[in-house]
Amino acid sequence: MAICEQTVLEALKQVTDPELFINVVDLGLIYEVQVTPRDEKTDIHVKVTMTSPACPSGPQMVADVKDVLRHLGEEVGDVTVEVVLSPPWTPDRMSDDARDALGIY
Repeated sequence: MAICEQTVLEALKQVTDPELFINVVDLGLIYEVQVTPRDEKTDIHVKVTMTSPACPSGPQMVADVKDVLRHLGEEVGDVTVEVVLSPPWTPDRMSDDARDALGIY
C-alpha cells in the first residue's frame, strides 16, 4: 500500500482527543501532512496543534499520532510530529461531524 496524505489522514482518525473523545482530524487539529519517499521507505511529517496552548493532553496525543503512523506498515520511514500554535486553533476548523457530536451548531 502506497502511503499518501489521504492514507495518513485516515490513520489519524484513530487518534482521539482524550478530553473531547473526537478524533484529531475531525477536530481540525491536523494542520499539514507531508509524505516524502526516501529509498524504499516513506517519511511522514505532521503538523498538529492543540485546542489550547496549555492542553494537558498534548504529549499523549503526539505520542498517539506517532504510534498510529508507525503502524501503517514496513514502508514507513521516519515519523515526525511538529506541534504548532500558529495560527491558533478555532472551532471553525472542526468537521460537521465533530460539531454535531459536541452540540455546536
